Amino acid sequence: MSTKQGGWELPISEGQLDRLTHEMEEAHRETLPAMRASAADLTEQIKSDRRRFLLGAGGVGAAFLLAACSSDKDSSASQSSAGDARSPAAVSDKVTYTGDLKIVALAVALENQAVGAYKATLSAAKAGKLGTVPPAVASFVTKAMAQHEDHAKAWNAVLTGAGKPAITNVPLSNQQQVTSALSKATSVADVAKLALQLEDQAAQTYLFATYNVKSAGGIETAATIAPVEAMHAAILHFVLGQYPVPDTFLPTDKAAKPSLLTV
Repeated sequence: MSTKQGGWELPISEGQLDRLTHEMEEAHRETLPAMRASAADLTEQIKSDRRRFLLGAGGVGAAFLLAACSSDKDSSASQSSAGDARSPAAVSDKVTYTGDLKIVALAVALENQAVGAYKATLSAAKAGKLGTVPPAVASFVTKAMAQHEDHAKAWNAVLTGAGKPAITNVPLSNQQQVTSALSKATSVADVAKLALQLEDQAAQTYLFATYNVKSAGGIETAATIAPVEAMHAAILHFVLGQYPVPDTFLPTDKAAKPSLLTV
C-alpha cells in the first residue's frame, strides 16, 4: 500500500513504517545498557593505559615529567595574569586525538553529522520544502535522530573521561557536501537517499572499528551500536522502495576513514 504525499509516494503503508520504527526503538533501548557499560569500560582502559605509562616513566623521568607539567602551569598562570589569555578556539585547534581516541572522535563526528542531517530534514519539512511529509516518516526521523544523539553522548563520555574535550560540531571534511545536498533537497526521497548514505557509512565504520580498535571496550561499543545503525539503513531502503536484501557479511567499502576527521 502506498500513500501519496505532495508528488512523492511512500512505497509502504504508514502502519508498516510505524511498526519498523517501533522495532528499531526497542532494539536501541535494549542495547543502551550494554553500550554505556562498554563505553565506561573503554574509558577505564584508557585511564589505566595512561597510569601505566606514567608509572613506566619511573624515577628521574617521572620527576622530570611532573616538573615540566608544573612549569607549564606556572607559565600559563603568569601569562594569564599578564593579560595574554588564549581564546578557547585557539586552544581547541591544538587538540589532537590519537590511537583509539581518534576512532572515538570520528564516531562522535559521524553521529553529530547524522543528528544535524535529521534535524535539517525536520526543519525543511516544517517549512514545507519537502512537500507533505507523512507523520510516520517524521516519527522515524525524530527517533533516529534521538538515537544518534545517544550514541554521540556515549562516545563523548569516553573523550572527556580521557581528558579530551567533547566534540559538539561536525569536524569532517565532507560536511560541506552534506550540508549542500540537504539544502537542495525537495522531497522526502531526496533526504532519504542522503540519510541512507550516512547510515551506511556509520554502520560500516563501526564494523571497521571492531577489527582496528585495540581496546576491548572500544570493540564492544562499536559492535553494540553497529546493528542499530544498520536498522536505520534498512528502514530507509523501505522508504525508498528498495527491499533491503541482507548481506551475508556487512561490507566496509563505505566506511569513513580516520583521515576524514579534521581535528
